[in-house]
Amino acid sequence: MVEELVAAGVALVSAGAVYVMAAARVVKQYERGVVFRLGKLRPEVRGPGLTLIVPGVDRLRKVNMQIVTMPVPGQEGITRDNVTVRVDAVVYFKVTSPAEAVVRVEDYRFAVSQMAQTSLRSIIGKSELDDLLADREKLNQGLELMIDSPAVEWGVTIDRVEIKDVSLPETMKRSMARQAEADRERRARVINADAELQASKKLAEAAKEMSEQPAALQLRLLQTVVAVAAEKNSTLVLPFPVELLRFLERAQQPLPAPPAPGTPAAEKPAAERPSSGPAAPEMKSGQAQTSPVRT
Repeated sequence: MVEELVAAGVALVSAGAVYVMAAARVVKQYERGVVFRLGKLRPEVRGPGLTLIVPGVDRLRKVNMQIVTMPVPGQEGITRDNVTVRVDAVVYFKVTSPAEAVVRVEDYRFAVSQMAQTSLRSIIGKSELDDLLADREKLNQGLELMIDSPAVEWGVTIDRVEIKDVSLPETMKRSMARQAEADRERRARVINADAELQASKKLAEAAKEMSEQPAALQLRLLQTVVAVAAEKNSTLVLPFPVELLRFLERAQQPLPAPPAPGTPAAEKPAAERPSSGPAAPEMKSGQAQTSPVRT
């Protein structure tokens, strides 16, 4: 009798162990469990840890609650300004309602992927090329809104959408490069012209100051000679002012001899005499006349 009780107890424990092993399920921290009992969804969602189901009656389906990074395949389209481009993007989303993600859509990952591709092609057709290249933040927000609207009904929330790359045809790349080069050359010419204008104004002011003081031109010439000689050049080209040459030429001209007393030239008034040279100094009576001595 005792042996039969022991055998029955062992059998009962063994059956209980087998039942527990068949009914026990482990849900990880980043997962949630959705239970279907005879095909009907149970209202409670199983949290992380050890949970039990009825073997043969219940079926547990685990849903990942982590943020999923899904690349969107490159989509070719024509922009609003008739440029053919190929755009790649990436979508970040997560499941917020495990029951709806399992019941409302067959495969929420595939559904989000197809919706992202369709929305990306729509964004390409509504945008211009400059917006795709420079104003991506605004396009990302519009793309996120287009994907998130139907995904909310699937228990999925779009966390972020980013446009990764915009591929252009080679002909368009060359055209854009030529346009950028022409624009930079235009700005360089404007800057050079502005610099020439400012330099001409400063040179005009300097010339005005030097015209008031002729010695300043000679001093500037000497400063230029010193600056050039500091480079240890074997040949020195020295510019010589024309005004200085004219001054030396006038200094080398001989002074006219004064006319003898009693001659008709001496009796002419000073206003009628020729102005070929500087006026001779007036001689006083009793003063000897001397001629200049040149060295």
